Amino acid sequence: MHQLDTTRIIGTLARLKAVGSAAFGVEAHGFRVNARLSEADAWAFEQDHKIVLPADFRVFLMDVGNGGAGPFYGVFPLGQMDDNVGLRQWNENDGLVGILSEPFLLEEPWNDLSGIPNSELESQNEAEYWAQMDSFEKRYWSSILVNGAIPICHEGCALRIWLVVTGRRPGYLWEDRRSENEGLLPVRLANGSPATFGSWYEQWLDDCVATVNGKQLSNP
Repeated sequence: MHQLDTTRIIGTLARLKAVGSAAFGVEAHGFRVNARLSEADAWAFEQDHKIVLPADFRVFLMDVGNGGAGPFYGVFPLGQMDDNVGLRQWNENDGLVGILSEPFLLEEPWNDLSGIPNSELESQNEAEYWAQMDSFEKRYWSSILVNGAIPICHEGCALRIWLVVTGRRPGYLWEDRRSENEGLLPVRLANGSPATFGSWYEQWLDDCVATVNGKQLSNP
């Protein structure tokens, strides 16, 4: 699993904040991170949900910050997710987040659109169209699909990044593109390899450094 260089992360975020950047989503976080998560709070979350957080994500929360600066609109504080323009606490009974202690089962991209009604049906039988659409959406958006994963980031338009915490491959990221009927798929780095939280975060940081104001920042 990817080992975070937290000293480099903290220093690079500070320099990016100082020089400014046009990176996507920066207006939401300004390269600032939240206060660090305590060991007691991390442990309590793990005990409450009967899981163990992936090591690189846990280190980030405790040594860098409990959410804040990161890809897209930033990293969620532990246990929170997007709610229109703000954040809200999630729980395992909210219909979106699954049961964390149950294994995440997907290993390949998933996008089962079977059962989605034909648009022509709406003009022919509106009641039947919406009955079929409701049935499709309940299955397509079932929280069972993301059992064993937590939301850690949103891209806007209800597109999200999930971190697997339980199952055969904990520590890897999945992208949720169901709001665009594109399903769930593994997040991959620029080199095509599957992304862990740490590799995903540091690739974003490297991209910001390489493009800030059209010039390269010096290494710490």
